[in-house]
Amino acid sequence: MFFINYYNQIKEVLIKNESFKRVKDYSKNKSDLNSYFEVGRLIVEAQGGEVRAKYGNKLIKEYSEKLTKELGSGYSIRTLKYMRKFFLFIQKGHALQAQLSWNHYKLLLSLKNNSAIKYYIYITKTENLSYRQLQKRIKSNEYERIGYKEEFEKPKINSLIKNPIIIKTKDNIKDKISEYTIHNLILEDMDSFLKELGIGFAYIGHEIKIGENKHSIDFLLFNTKFNLYVVVEIKAVKLTSSHIGQIKEYMNYVDKNIKEVFHDHTVGIIICKKEDKFVLEYCSDDKIFASTYELKKT
Repeated sequence: MFFINYYNQIKEVLIKNESFKRVKDYSKNKSDLNSYFEVGRLIVEAQGGEVRAKYGNKLIKEYSEKLTKELGSGYSIRTLKYMRKFFLFIQKGHALQAQLSWNHYKLLLSLKNNSAIKYYIYITKTENLSYRQLQKRIKSNEYERIGYKEEFEKPKINSLIKNPIIIKTKDNIKDKISEYTIHNLILEDMDSFLKELGIGFAYIGHEIKIGENKHSIDFLLFNTKFNLYVVVEIKAVKLTSSHIGQIKEYMNYVDKNIKEVFHDHTVGIIICKKEDKFVLEYCSDDKIFASTYELKKT
């Protein structure tokens, strides 16, 4: 009788939600989330609490079979487990995000790393990612490639730069590749490159001439989130101290000749073949960041 009462409550919640979903209303997604949260709560309670809930698969199987028989498909054992997991996730202090759909949440709750889940919730809200877009970002191991993971909710620009950066190519290219080739690969699909870098990057130009010596910047970008210019240099070799000296010169030029007073100071990104940790650790300028690149056939 105890279990039957919980089952009837779960069934009632789901019936009400199914009725509400037939109404084309903006808030129907929130109804989904609220309903599945409540179902998760009831399941955990019926199983005797969170600790015992980990071992209560028999009860979920019973509920799934009854719900499928009485309400139709959509209430598999796996789905009910997601609802239970969803409730426990929110209970641990994570605010329910109505901007995310149930499909978003199911994708996120498949991840084991709680910090990764928080990061993907953040970028989904910030960039208004669809389910497919989020799925693609997760498959690219984006969270594992960002900088300072603990700061993404109040990020610095270096927390948005990934390592490695994926540069797309239509052909299989061997490790021995020139900077010119990498440069052209980026130009061919600048939109993908900007998205790969992170949030808020916009392309300004490339090969901007500096002084009488006619040095050239590989790419000049602007980041709208942080209100600053970004100098990007491509190196098909390991990072050296001379590369850092070179990009500092370019950054100083942009600060003196292009930057407006209301912009923050220019930062530099060096994309190289293999990151040299020693040089980075003892570089005095914290506005220079390095990332490696990885060529990937699409």
